[in-house]
Amino acid sequence: MDKRLSARDAVAQIEDGMTVGIGGWGPRRKPMALVREILRSDVKDLTVVAYGGADVGMLCAAGKVKKLVFAFVSLDFIPLEPYFRQARQSGSIEVMEIDEGMMLLGLRAAAWGLPFIPTEVGLGTDVITQNPDIKLIDSPYDDKEWVAMPALNLDVSLIHVDRADFRGVCQIAGPDHYLDDWFARAAKTTIVSCDELVDTAFFADPARAREVFWERSATSAIVEIPGGAHPTSCNPLYGFDVPHFKAYTASAKEGGIESYLEKYLGADEAEYQRNVGGLDAIRALALPTY
Repeated sequence: MDKRLSARDAVAQIEDGMTVGIGGWGPRRKPMALVREILRSDVKDLTVVAYGGADVGMLCAAGKVKKLVFAFVSLDFIPLEPYFRQARQSGSIEVMEIDEGMMLLGLRAAAWGLPFIPTEVGLGTDVITQNPDIKLIDSPYDDKEWVAMPALNLDVSLIHVDRADFRGVCQIAGPDHYLDDWFARAAKTTIVSCDELVDTAFFADPARAREVFWERSATSAIVEIPGGAHPTSCNPLYGFDVPHFKAYTASAKEGGIESYLEKYLGADEAEYQRNVGGLDAIRALALPTY
């Protein structure tokens, strides 16, 4: 089955009110080209589930988000994502703030078709008092109480990978695939952008096969977008764009999201990349050193 689509056609599957999971981690390997396609669309009232970064901030600032389910929203070297902070402080979005591990369990429950997964995480904390939808349950085997982390059932997941073939086999060659495999399995529709579309024979190498983290049946659509994670990193292909992130952050105080989008977004991804210096400049971004 050929799963290749354009970014516009892939994102057109997202409808008002849907629950959308976004893979990646903070400023790392976010499907930013797909997020930008959402920004160009009319879709609204989304519930977004993410270990968030600028993806969350941009969607909140553009009025696309009704509710956010998150463990954190950060640009890492810029600790507070500016537009998320504005949305959170103004109360313009509903929130479900949970522990990183609880989010993983919620995605796993969705992937496994379970209504919840029991956990000790969150017991005795404000995660419970501030989230009335998260219930406590009694163990049927002893007198212990557990947190029942509900399934995070996703209508759509958006993920960016290094390479993929037309059938939906996806490679993540970086040092961490984060929780992208669970985002892929927890969604009814999983849209994956890739930096490079490769022949299926590419995955005949056992070393490359070990960089495949979910079944191709979980991938619904493949969108080839070289540089599509910019301004976030896609290790080992390119690092994150620190000057661009600084300009993005500054826009929150100097003109708002409208000024940022007017300067950079463009009518499509080709125009966006021209506005940020071109694909060669993206590929030249140095990898971060920790």
